[in-house]
Amino acid sequence: MLAGAALLEGRPTSAAEHHQAAAATAAPEHSDVHGGFRGRVDNAANGFDPHVLLRDFDWGKTRRLASGRVLRSFELVALEQEIEVAPGVRFPAWTYNGRIPGPTIRAREGERLQIAFANGSNHPHTVHFHGIHPASMDGVPGQGAGIIEPGQRTVYEFDALPFGMHLYHCHVRPLAEHIAKGMFGAFIIDPADGREDADEMVMVMHGLDTNFDRENEIYAVNGVGFAYMDPPIRVRRGELVRLYLGNMTEFDPINSYHLHGNFFHYYPTGTSLRPSELTDTVMQCQGQRGILEWRFPSTGRFMFHAHQSEFTELGWQGFFEVVD
Repeated sequence: MLAGAALLEGRPTSAAEHHQAAAATAAPEHSDVHGGFRGRVDNAANGFDPHVLLRDFDWGKTRRLASGRVLRSFELVALEQEIEVAPGVRFPAWTYNGRIPGPTIRAREGERLQIAFANGSNHPHTVHFHGIHPASMDGVPGQGAGIIEPGQRTVYEFDALPFGMHLYHCHVRPLAEHIAKGMFGAFIIDPADGREDADEMVMVMHGLDTNFDRENEIYAVNGVGFAYMDPPIRVRRGELVRLYLGNMTEFDPINSYHLHGNFFHYYPTGTSLRPSELTDTVMQCQGQRGILEWRFPSTGRFMFHAHQSEFTELGWQGFFEVVD
């Protein structure tokens, strides 16, 4: 596990300088250019591929209790590793299970959940889940197991309530540092009767403070800037798309999602089966989340991105490739 400093030097103060710094360190054999960043990220070296994470749902392991109720169990491990977060830009991340975001934990409403957490890093951590649970399972210092020191482990156990799109993250201070370095993930609870079949995917928006000045130099969804530009995300014309969207961006108060050439139904927090609006842009503060649903009526390539231009130019953008 690597825990060295990020390989951006000189503390650049403008977007242009950040672009130049990243481009200078990228592999010269690639001609791909995204917003001034040249080359492609080595997903194999990172140990995860954002395109795989997009549709990767961790349903854990199940067994039936004597009462007939389902017990669903998961494992999370805190790890430190260096991740290439944009072409040529490496970052000393803190992660759950070696990826940003951590595993997308998924369960059904009313099930009993057990999440075993081991701290394999050099720093104290916890797991705090959004949702309904006892105070002893809240994953904050001074309650229940409290802070989990390096080499220690604990088990969080609670009921899967309420249904919706939730998040989890470390709750050790300074919270901004622990979250900004990658310790967060999505937590989905399906309604008891399920939802309509769809092409489902998860995007967690976040920023990356690569020179540790408490400002973000790169913006991304699912760990890597520009990850869905080339190749784009392939979807089928007419098929229902369901996007579980959450915001874990530190150092900026708001992030956003804008879809080109289409509108989507938006379900805030996913806790209602009725959408709140039909729109093409949604804003989320940190910790906010929701479910977006739409269909593409025609084939072609459609962009999606933050509607803050700076965020877009520094990594938070991508394409859907709609095919028959």
